[in-house]
Amino acid sequence: MRQQLAKHDPVVIFGAFDRHNFGDLLFAHIAAELFERDDLRDDLIFAGLARRDMRAYGGHAVESLAQLAARLGHQRVHVVHAGGEILTCSDWEAAVMLLAGDEARQVIARLDRHSDERRAWAHAQTGLDALLPYMASRAMFPRAASITYLAAGGVDFDRLDAGMRAEALAKLKQADAVSVRDVHTRNVLAAAGVTARLVPDPAVMVAELFGSRIRARSEQSGVARLRRAFPNGYIAVQFSADFGDDRTLGMLARELDRVSQESGLGIVFFQAGAAPWHDDPACYERIAAKMKTSDTAIFRSLDLWDICALIAHASAYAGSSLHGRIVAMAFGLPRVNLVHPARAHDTTKQSAFAETWEPAGVPGSVGIDALAEAVFTALTSDRELLARTASRLAALYREEFARTREVMGLA
Repeated sequence: MRQQLAKHDPVVIFGAFDRHNFGDLLFAHIAAELFERDDLRDDLIFAGLARRDMRAYGGHAVESLAQLAARLGHQRVHVVHAGGEILTCSDWEAAVMLLAGDEARQVIARLDRHSDERRAWAHAQTGLDALLPYMASRAMFPRAASITYLAAGGVDFDRLDAGMRAEALAKLKQADAVSVRDVHTRNVLAAAGVTARLVPDPAVMVAELFGSRIRARSEQSGVARLRRAFPNGYIAVQFSADFGDDRTLGMLARELDRVSQESGLGIVFFQAGAAPWHDDPACYERIAAKMKTSDTAIFRSLDLWDICALIAHASAYAGSSLHGRIVAMAFGLPRVNLVHPARAHDTTKQSAFAETWEPAGVPGSVGIDALAEAVFTALTSDRELLARTASRLAALYREEFARTREVMGLA
């Protein structure tokens, strides 16, 4: 059975590996590593919404889902949704994030207020007539042997408009197995009639699967140089471009100055994502200029493994990226997420994940004015507890991946 499957049934690993976000780029590597035991590595196809070669950033060569459906739609295939906040990612958001920065700004300025034109443009970009294009449908792969969702996210599911909600529910009900990464998403789907298993995000596997590789990047990535520059250690700090107004940056600068002065740790800024609506390196230049301490640096590499190495060697992580948190979690490190003032009272993917999986006492998501205190609390976390949490979540993900293999007939 295994030999027949490996020979005849391609496995489409589908996700947002087509743009620069280090968490999404990780998902493809994690799936590939876990499928290797089945001798399927040569039969894996990595798919996104656009054909992209992300290997320069440590990612994969990615196929277009629309083109794959045209080529393989009437063959037996397995489609595995590899994770991420895919249950609520609209066609417009998805298409814009595939663009370069300048092009994205022009398109947003031209179409943001014109919903019909925006939708037509997005569908032309992806080649898909879908409101939620990171969810594959059985109509695209009518002979699919299995369609599965692994640790999907969708904390804003109850905010979707009627059309998007109906499409999402139809696709989920067509699937052979669905798991989600936080209790909030599971409960919202349950209320809508979809049963989903609860499983941690795939990135909890990063230290177990790639720890040696990541630690070995210290010299090559420049992380060793940073460790020499900050002998007492450093905090890896990141935040998305929407934190970039002067008032917010000023508040962040004051909080980070306090962290550095009272802890003796350096502050190293890095980009967790370079796609539109992710991180803007100009914001790091501006905040560094506002800070009083000189113990700061900006880490320039966009390589997936370099970013992981930066976090793995840090004293703590603080930022808005969920996967910055999860990579720190996987290495048993202190961590805290920042919540944007506009979403201070909302359930976010960061807060939902922390509430689902973090042990008591580990900071979840905090507002800007509470950042310093949260970092100090995180730094006093019980390291054995953090290590046990990392091991427990990796074991839970392995169990869920084993169930996915069973659905595919690989058990």
